[in-house]
Amino acid sequence: MPSTNSPKNIEYAVIEPARFKLDGGAMYGIIPKPLWNKVHPADELNRVELALRLWLIKTPDRTVVVDTGIGDYHDDKFNINFDVRSENSPLEQALNVFGITCADITDLVISHLHFDHVGGIGFKDEQDNWQATFPKARCHVHESHLSYAHKATARDQGSFHTHNFDPILNYYKDNNLLHLYSGEEGELFSLGEETLRFKCSFGHTPWLMHPYTSQFIYLADLIPTGNHIHIPWVMGYDISPGITTEDKLSFLTFIKERNLKVIFEHDPEYWGSSIEEIKPGRFAAKEKFQAKEELAYKID
Repeated sequence: MPSTNSPKNIEYAVIEPARFKLDGGAMYGIIPKPLWNKVHPADELNRVELALRLWLIKTPDRTVVVDTGIGDYHDDKFNINFDVRSENSPLEQALNVFGITCADITDLVISHLHFDHVGGIGFKDEQDNWQATFPKARCHVHESHLSYAHKATARDQGSFHTHNFDPILNYYKDNNLLHLYSGEEGELFSLGEETLRFKCSFGHTPWLMHPYTSQFIYLADLIPTGNHIHIPWVMGYDISPGITTEDKLSFLTFIKERNLKVIFEHDPEYWGSSIEEIKPGRFAAKEKFQAKEELAYKID
């Protein structure tokens, strides 16, 4: 994997295995379309373009992937409804850019279990049996979120495709590779001189786990695009939108204090940004980092 000149002998990259679309009104909640459509134009079906962006971390001892994308095994109806555009085995192809294979992944961190974040965790073999995409990885999941995924409300249970991810989580459990976490924040594992930690948010879905180092934080669906930095801009998908606004204020303050770069999982234009507080309680992107039209590329 190419060097990023990152300190502490750690290399960072992002993987973009697919693009898809979701309804623009759902992505921007109560924000009127004339406002969000200026910065994120909708297509003729009112859908907006979205990335599926994963975080790759490489050290001499660990190769880590955060989230897995939407997967490449869905039927035509699903792919048409969500306009999923992906190569076959996109994770394998993306990792190959850096001379890595799926079997080389030592750790898989799942932010949350919605289908567009955990869909790539497995695949169907020729006998129609589920197989783990990363067969040797330790899989890191928040225990309380896993429990919630199996008893979600009628409003959000459709986002949890348990029939797809349960066989893989059971595989990890049976092979002593499933690592479950508790609490609102804590340590995931060592990256040598660095440590990968997590901090939870609750508004989008309970116990959404955000991994971070001293340089980057993965925001997942708390702030899915740069447009969502503005605190009132909350997705209609969120189970508790009011809690999301509180989470965003807390996280953006945390990010600014630590001078972290954020990684946007769904922004089609920018893989991330730095954050500034332009006035008390009002945040904005300070420096935006342009996404590339590539399956995988380094970041620093």
